[in-house]
Amino acid sequence: MVQAVYLILCVVGAALPYSQFIPFLVEHGANLSLFLQYLFANRISSFFGWDVVISAMALLVFAAIEGRRLQMRNLWIYGVATLLVGVSFGLPLFLWMRERQLALTTNSAISYSSIQEA
Repeated sequence: MVQAVYLILCVVGAALPYSQFIPFLVEHGANLSLFLQYLFANRISSFFGWDVVISAMALLVFAAIEGRRLQMRNLWIYGVATLLVGVSFGLPLFLWMRERQLALTTNSAISYSSIQEA
C-alpha cells in the first residue's frame, strides 16, 4: 500500500512542477539567469527557493547514506531525478525504491529463516 502512495507521489511530483516549467521553457527557452531571477524575485519566492535547495541537498545525503546501508543499486538515479525535476519527484522515487528494497530484504530474511528451520 505504501509503495503505491509513493508511486502516485512520484507521478504527481513530476507532473505538477513540469506543468509550470514547460510553459516557462516554451516562452523563454533555457534562460538560466531569468529562471533564477524569477525564483528569487522576492522574499517569499526566495524562501521557497532556498527551502527546495536545502531539501534537495538533504535528500541527496539521505539517499546516499540510506541507500548504501540497504545496499540499494544505482543511487545516482535519485540525484538525476532531483536535478531534472525536483525534490517532489526525487524523494518519493527514493522512498518507493527504498520500500521495495526493504520488502525484498524482509522476504529474503523470512525465506532464509524458513530454510534454516526445516
